[in-house]
Amino acid sequence: MHVHRFERVWLVAALGMIVLFVGTVTYGAVVAGYGMVDAEGGQVDTTDPAASEDFREPGVYEGSEPGHYDVYVETRRFAFVPGTADPIRVPANSTVTFHVASVDVLHGFEVAGTNINTMAIPGQKAVVTAEFDEPREYGLVCNEYCGEGHHDMAGTLEVVPEPEFDASTEVQ
Repeated sequence: MHVHRFERVWLVAALGMIVLFVGTVTYGAVVAGYGMVDAEGGQVDTTDPAASEDFREPGVYEGSEPGHYDVYVETRRFAFVPGTADPIRVPANSTVTFHVASVDVLHGFEVAGTNINTMAIPGQKAVVTAEFDEPREYGLVCNEYCGEGHHDMAGTLEVVPEPEFDASTEVQ
């Protein structure tokens, strides 16, 4: 059977692209540490996530280790609680785990300028952890269209110097 030269070129190019795509996904999953969204966060009551067993009232809590904080955030049309009316405040040089739940519709939770980006699905809890080394202000953005006020859904995360962080008033 004779295969024309141009057909061989296109066949090799197509197979090369397939290998490249599979290699890219494998690299992202194994080497770079990117993962798929899973059920790690658990489920919550959509009407009142804080009533669920593994979700607290929205706010900042001290974690199980020194320098670790847990931040519980409810997303709702069209605000982050806390985050929109009151900024989320955490100290610099800390590890922060965000527990995010939606009480109404699908929302996004992105901390602009970081690698924190997750979906808040009604009935589900998303868990994302990041380290904040330097004092800085970050924007919170909903990156999933959630209704007519979506463009106004924004908030603030303030990473403050450690001496300025008063755990007695800022941590619940």
